[in-house]
Amino acid sequence: MESLYDRSALKKATNLTINHDLLRQARELHINLSSTLEARLVELIAQRRREQWFAENRAALEAYNRRIEEYGVFSQGLRRF
Repeated sequence: MESLYDRSALKKATNLTINHDLLRQARELHINLSSTLEARLVELIAQRRREQWFAENRAALEAYNRRIEEYGVFSQGLRRF
């Protein structure tokens, strides 16, 4: 699967605002905030890109599905199951 981002890109320091209690608990549990955020961002970006792709291609997908409903698939008469 193609990577969603350049894994070799340099890291960039940034400032975040986070709930103090969540930060305290994360530190107590030794949760690496940077890697956790990066992992979640990958998930969110992939999800948003899928949603965007479906929105951009909705009309074509609906037209294809209508065509299959009306005419069936090309190999319909060849199936043995």
